Amino acid sequence: MSEVALLRQQIELELTAMHRGLHEIAAGYARHAFIHARMDRVGVCQDTLAHHLGEQDALFVVCQLYEQTMASDGTDE
Repeated sequence: MSEVALLRQQIELELTAMHRGLHEIAAGYARHAFIHARMDRVGVCQDTLAHHLGEQDALFVVCQLYEQTMASDGTDE
């Protein structure tokens, strides 16, 4: 698997975890901290992806994966 494919996969995993965190029962601060940590990891992956694809294309990939993940019901595995 290429590094770009691995980064896309990692972004998707982080977004899926974030999506589940939004929809599962969790205490306020713990839930916020969990989601914030996922978004930070997505940002790191996006920065690395930008080195391979450029800023605009990396942003497009992350936005596309975000939209797909948030539109799913969380059971797609």
